[in-house]
Amino acid sequence: MQRPEAWPRPHPGEGAAAAQAGGPAPPARAGEPAGLRLQEPSLYTVKAVFILDNDGHRLLAKYYDDTFPSLKEQMAFEKNVFSKTSRTDSEIAFFGGMTIVYKSSIDLFLYVVGSSHENELMLMSVLTCLFESLNHVLRKNVEKRWLLENMDGAFLVLDEIVDGGVILESDPQQVIQKVNFRADDSSLTEQSVAQVSLPRLILLLWNFLPSCTNYLLL
Repeated sequence: MQRPEAWPRPHPGEGAAAAQAGGPAPPARAGEPAGLRLQEPSLYTVKAVFILDNDGHRLLAKYYDDTFPSLKEQMAFEKNVFSKTSRTDSEIAFFGGMTIVYKSSIDLFLYVVGSSHENELMLMSVLTCLFESLNHVLRKNVEKRWLLENMDGAFLVLDEIVDGGVILESDPQQVIQKVNFRADDSSLTEQSVAQVSLPRLILLLWNFLPSCTNYLLL
């Protein structure tokens, strides 16, 4: 007997769109109460990651589904989340049908957002990995000034942890190694271009000089 497949799962947002369009919901299994059905397992764990300053202004943000399709909706959501979490000591909040884990550092607030049924420990592992990785990249200065000066590195860190809502890595050491490798690879590429360009320039001048000499003799 073939086992039912849990994958592939529709990309986040497709189920919500179908519900809004009045599409039929998947049928309940025989003998299973409709209201107690468990969510199918999914790789799409993270809906959004964003970092705000201590005034609630966005510094870095990535959304991985169409829950908030426009910038205006995203900014409104971030403002509401900040107003409800900036003065509390808790690390977990439930807001707007979503699970939110967050952490503050000096003048920064880091947030990881998942669906209402998402495992808080999974989201917290992403948040911890993000913070520890940034702590290394920013040389233990996880604050607004250093983040703004190293924004490229911060985006590299986030891309190594989450891609399209899927958690790729939760070990800060692995993230740091991959980020350093990408940075070294970029530096090597620029150096190689410079080394190749100089000989070509010399060769071009060498071929051009005889024609100049002949022109002057005439």
